[in-house]
Amino acid sequence: MEDCTFVIFGATGNLSQVKLLPALYRLDVAGRLPEGLKIVGFGRRDWDDETWRGQVRDWLAGKATDAEVLERFCERLYFFRGDLGDEQVYPALRDLLTSGARFSPNLVFYLAIRPADFGVVSRLLGTVGLNQEDGGWRRLVIEKPFGYDLESAESLNLRLNRNFQETQIFRIDHYLGKGTVQNLLVFRFANLMLEPLWNRNYIDHVQIIHSESLGVGGRAGYYDGAGALRDMLQSHLLQVLTLVAMEPPANLDAESLRDEKVKVLRSIRPIPQSAVNAHAFRAQYAAGTVNGEKVPGYLDEQDVPEHSVTETYAALKVFIDNWRWRGVPFYLRTGKRMKTGNSIVSIRFKHPPQQLFRETQIDRLKPNWILLNLQPNECIRIEMQVKQQGLELRAETTRLDASYCGINQEQLDAYEALLLDIIEGDHSLFLRYDEVSWAWKVVDPILKVWAVERDFIHTYPPGSWGPSEADRLFIGQDHRWRNTLENDEE
Repeated sequence: MEDCTFVIFGATGNLSQVKLLPALYRLDVAGRLPEGLKIVGFGRRDWDDETWRGQVRDWLAGKATDAEVLERFCERLYFFRGDLGDEQVYPALRDLLTSGARFSPNLVFYLAIRPADFGVVSRLLGTVGLNQEDGGWRRLVIEKPFGYDLESAESLNLRLNRNFQETQIFRIDHYLGKGTVQNLLVFRFANLMLEPLWNRNYIDHVQIIHSESLGVGGRAGYYDGAGALRDMLQSHLLQVLTLVAMEPPANLDAESLRDEKVKVLRSIRPIPQSAVNAHAFRAQYAAGTVNGEKVPGYLDEQDVPEHSVTETYAALKVFIDNWRWRGVPFYLRTGKRMKTGNSIVSIRFKHPPQQLFRETQIDRLKPNWILLNLQPNECIRIEMQVKQQGLELRAETTRLDASYCGINQEQLDAYEALLLDIIEGDHSLFLRYDEVSWAWKVVDPILKVWAVERDFIHTYPPGSWGPSEADRLFIGQDHRWRNTLENDEE
């Protein structure tokens, strides 16, 4: 692994404090960082290197278990004072990074800043030549959201491409760093027995659900301009859908993998604005009581406008019009203030073609499921029918679990895995622009309709699984939401 220099714009912000620096520290503890890796914090505060190192020690207090490694990590830290939009500071940044042998010529620019500033910083880096790969590589890392809609995403991409090539840009979606999301690839393509069943002939429908038990908290300022559809569904859940539905790639290099994901997004049946209400549903959490404690409704949260119709719950039904999936509904939903926090992919199989047990005590066989729980506990479960013990011919569901189900293993955090991929130049788990564009095309008609429907929005009680009205999306009478590993069809 080559030495490199991480330049973190927004180094004093929440993302840097809570995610990036702890992840880099844990990688140092594990011995995974190159020896010559340095971290330059870019911020407006009147700090020097030692002040910055002291601040990072405070941030890592409680996380740090090895004093020697902590000191080694802090020796990697340098601070550069400047304002993001001040053109005068970028020549000095260039001189700091390129003069002498203190810093590696391989540079990572991590934009832990507002998306509105991505274009400004990329342009100013290009102005002083820090985008040029003369003597070392350059990588630009940006966090979602990648635009606000299709038009703004295209505008952002044009601005980035003026100074950085697509191969230099890493669009990070931390959801794709989770172990079980990667395990989807192994589960699908390393087990031959599943491949013949993974299609419209055997699968009845697929659900991809992300629920959160908390409200918007202190993120209302950002969240009210985004909403659940943009914040979770357009990015994270559509990405998981591509991994579930994609064809086997030619190999596991980044471009082959991303080519197949794009094919899935391009195959999603367009939703005309006239059909939005048949394919999408939104709602807000109301005030109520959760575990004996009163919680505010979304409209009561700090910084939320009085008459906001921003959705905290969004459900979507899509169809993938290709040979493998034609006619199979994919249900996606996400919500805040729900019963529990969980992320799960649930794949329900069709019933056997002949009811052999019609004249026995088995009323109706329950369907087979494959369940892939992403968080908080990673798990892969298969549900099958077996005979109950006893003389009567009765069936019951048995569960085949991967051995680590329910066990909180020591494993790489999503950011740790993705930061290593950035250092190694592996784009596999990062989004190419055409992925972003096609994902926006899926939800753009919905955004346009919801933008003008501002008179009413459904609500749901906090601590519930969301509004029952969302069930209208189902095309099968026996379809129910599968929210957790347990069969809580309610």
